[in-house]
Amino acid sequence: MSDQITIALDAMGGDSAPQIVVAGANIARRRHPDVKFILYGDADEVSALVARQRGLDEFVEVRHADERVQPDDKPSQIVRSGKETSMWKAIEAVRDGDADGVVSAGNTGALLAMAMLILKRLEGIDRPAIASFFPTLRGETVMLDLGANIQCDARNLVEFSIMGEVFARTILGVQDPTIGLLNVGEEETKGNDALRDAANLLQDLDLPGEFVGFVEGDDIPAGAVDVVVTDGFTGNVALKTAEGTAKLLNAFIKETFRNSFWAKIGYIFAKRSFDKLRSRSDPRRYNGAMFLGLNGVCVKSHGGTDAVGFATAIGVAIDMIKYDGNALLKSNIERLDPDILRPQVASAAAS
Repeated sequence: MSDQITIALDAMGGDSAPQIVVAGANIARRRHPDVKFILYGDADEVSALVARQRGLDEFVEVRHADERVQPDDKPSQIVRSGKETSMWKAIEAVRDGDADGVVSAGNTGALLAMAMLILKRLEGIDRPAIASFFPTLRGETVMLDLGANIQCDARNLVEFSIMGEVFARTILGVQDPTIGLLNVGEEETKGNDALRDAANLLQDLDLPGEFVGFVEGDDIPAGAVDVVVTDGFTGNVALKTAEGTAKLLNAFIKETFRNSFWAKIGYIFAKRSFDKLRSRSDPRRYNGAMFLGLNGVCVKSHGGTDAVGFATAIGVAIDMIKYDGNALLKSNIERLDPDILRPQVASAAAS
């Protein structure tokens, strides 16, 4: 591929769009001067915002879209009537070859539904998954699925393991990622049939990365493995619980140091350390969930993020493109012969 990378941005997606999208693009272009952007949205509004960001106009093209996807739009409705939205047109740019990837902070369900319809799945993938990464005691850990698939069979979990391994190598730079299946215990007898069957398959198949077996919930923040694999229901609950816990701890810390005069004095002396903690746990550093398994790069930014967080999401898309993450994923998936894999699942379930 050429050195030039083009990212399509849904300028109207997100709680504070299009302001944070345009400002985020300006931050991203400073970090990645080899990247250009196509912004889809209200051309007059978006162009006016671009003009306020010094030097950004040289790196962007604004294309008009009459409509935007609303936060409460149902995916089933929007795939039928959303062809004039900024989200649809941004995804189409990837399909048509105008852009190498797309980033949106809009409606997650609509974005996934549109992306699956327009970009299609990679050959050999049953279900795309949502993957992201977050801080742990050992660095960062990838987790998937985070909500795309509520119920999964063994093959889905095996595919997620392969996709997560590629994501960890591409985005986190982990040479040989370790993979664990999230379960209610580490013993081989624990969990449902899909988990046990997936574990048997991962132990037997010659796949990239190292499968270490089952992991539990407290292994996630400990960084016990580089890739945590689970179904979308469990993954989404775990993610939201972690986000809520982080907010709770932050509130407790603030309350503690406001309790007394001496606590406030103590905070002054400890401020530098707390600044490091705040930076380490800043959710903007980990913004950008990748829709893995699609025939194109599609990244979902948190809807409530700011420009810095949106720029991070753009960076995730750029890394997946720059390091050929989808090509690597495709080559690994091709190693899975469904005619061999499915009988193994059925045999394992029967036993």
